[in-house]
Amino acid sequence: MHPTSTPTLQAPRASQDRQDQDRPLSIAHGAVPAAGAPAGVLSRFTEWAARSPEAPAVIDGAHTWTYREIGTAADAVADALRDRVRPGDLVGVCLDRSAALVVTAVALARLGAVYLPLGPQPGERRVETVTQDLDVACLIGDPALLPPRFRASGQAERTEAERIGAGPVDQVVLSLPVVGANAPAKAVAAFADGPGAGARRAPAEAFYAVLTSGSTGRPKAVAVAEAALGTLLDWYRAETGLVPGDRHSLLIGVAFDPHVLELWAGLTSGAALVPAPDEVRWDSEVLTDWWRDAGVSVSIGATPMIEPLLDRPWPSDLTLRHLIVGGDRLRRRPAADVTATVHNAYGPAEATVMATSYAMRGTDAAKTADVASAPPIGGPVPGVTVVVTDDDGRPVPRGAEGELRLGGRCLALGYLDPELTAARFTTPTAGLDLPPGVDRLYRTGDRVRMRADGLLEFLGRLDDQVKISGVRIEPAEVAAAFEQDPAVRSAVVVAPRTPDGRTRLVAYVRPAGGATPAAEGLLTAVRAWLPEQAVPSAVRVVDAFPLDANGKVDRAELVRRATEEGASPVPPGPGSSGPGSSDPGSSGPATPSGSEVLPDGSTPGERLVLGTVRDLLARPETTLAENFTAAGGTSLIAARLLTAIQRETGVRLRAPELLRQPDLRAVAALVDARRAAADTDPKPGRA
Repeated sequence: MHPTSTPTLQAPRASQDRQDQDRPLSIAHGAVPAAGAPAGVLSRFTEWAARSPEAPAVIDGAHTWTYREIGTAADAVADALRDRVRPGDLVGVCLDRSAALVVTAVALARLGAVYLPLGPQPGERRVETVTQDLDVACLIGDPALLPPRFRASGQAERTEAERIGAGPVDQVVLSLPVVGANAPAKAVAAFADGPGAGARRAPAEAFYAVLTSGSTGRPKAVAVAEAALGTLLDWYRAETGLVPGDRHSLLIGVAFDPHVLELWAGLTSGAALVPAPDEVRWDSEVLTDWWRDAGVSVSIGATPMIEPLLDRPWPSDLTLRHLIVGGDRLRRRPAADVTATVHNAYGPAEATVMATSYAMRGTDAAKTADVASAPPIGGPVPGVTVVVTDDDGRPVPRGAEGELRLGGRCLALGYLDPELTAARFTTPTAGLDLPPGVDRLYRTGDRVRMRADGLLEFLGRLDDQVKISGVRIEPAEVAAAFEQDPAVRSAVVVAPRTPDGRTRLVAYVRPAGGATPAAEGLLTAVRAWLPEQAVPSAVRVVDAFPLDANGKVDRAELVRRATEEGASPVPPGPGSSGPGSSDPGSSGPATPSGSEVLPDGSTPGERLVLGTVRDLLARPETTLAENFTAAGGTSLIAARLLTAIQRETGVRLRAPELLRQPDLRAVAALVDARRAAADTDPKPGRA
């Protein structure tokens, strides 16, 4: 159910103004970090490698790499690249969570290069855009998975047209570890022809850079200095008590900036990093099994993956002490049986991963009195200043809503686009009581309220930017991806909420003259441009968009239509050009085609699987003949589906089993078969 507001009597304006003057302003400062610059991130790793060279640095199943071995391998990679990669060069890293990734991060730090994590299989078009806008020296990854322009001319995957149009490419083979759950089969540094005119370099002080969503349709790059990361790491190690002998998860998607925190948290504390197998990120119950089996003591997880765990009995045999949760709004607190300290963390990439945090323990009676209530995002971590402001940048009284602005040591150097940096990193309003050196404030665009105790409550976004599965998405960027298709004249993407409060993306597309694009083909095409979380769950092909009184696209009407379609059962329609499509000749709400009313003879598994998938995708036209991922299923939706199946039937499917099935009918058949077998099994639910 959607929350409802309760009318309240308003005090007269003059009286209200006097009350506001009596309240303290919405400004708070984190603890003052130790004097002087924080210890260098790389130097801390080097110290541990010298102090305890045989201690495990990476543990990946049966494979272990010591601090000495990671350092030696990093030296070899740095030597292989030294003549081609200069200090300050951006290097795109297309590797998954593995020892190879850890070695690469250390090697680039030793070269003074700027680590730009892109993930193992970033969309080809996305990488092309990034390497046009940014002066990327090379890409490091499995040569078979690199975009075509970065494949060697002799590779079969690179077509003749690509070889002719792309210019010369050469590859340097790197001696990276090739064993482990997510290890590359082979690793190279691929050097293509030079960047386009005006390609931007990273600032001289940059230690790493990450991509964030851009409203122009092109991702933005944010550069962060080593000192900012070092300050955060100093607090993080003290807060979690991370020490040698601990095991820290390497769980976050590589292109998501908390990955940088977890990687260097382990390497700068003498602890071991434990890369998570990919199936762990699809199934929250498998995640707890992995925590147990891998002996993880500190972990960072995305909110949509962790929140379901707080709805179930907490496993009693975990060694997990601290669990940092972030990336989306956390809607509940840990119950009394949760043995780990849960930290509700908040922070944009522009403020170095984490700017505020709120620690919760199951034994805190005052904090868990209402387990289902949303916890605050907390107060500023050391070195961070938070200010809640009005539209003019003036701080509002505590208890009033406003935009959150951040300052202090946490701030990134800025975007690689100077104009964008000037627009979002602003000079504080005159007269603010700010610590020395806080001469910039980053406008987050987030709407918050500071309570009387100084803790912040997150209320939502001020603009159209949304979060899907913990990743910030600009709907305009998603629309721009659709408009790359010559069959598309224009596109509008909206983000309605499902009845249970989740956000999804729905794309409305106007075809170009004479074109009849199919929704399924459009979705396939945009996957090359977008991260998984930004791919819409539904596409509606229309011949016109509704307009408001000013002649602008009426986004509110599109949100209403999308919400209505997702909440109401839709009867079967005539044949369509693909799942999620509509008749291009209709300018009204698209009528989903292919909706399936199951006959009386349908199996319990078919009814459960189809009904659950329709609810999770908010896509009532989904049929049993559709493939789960092709219909819009993501890793986090898969986790929810697997949880629902186990809750209703006792059947526990693994994520790989779900993904291997050709369609939802096969998934349902597997559920029915396992349920039938469990009837004679003395341990039901252990299928």
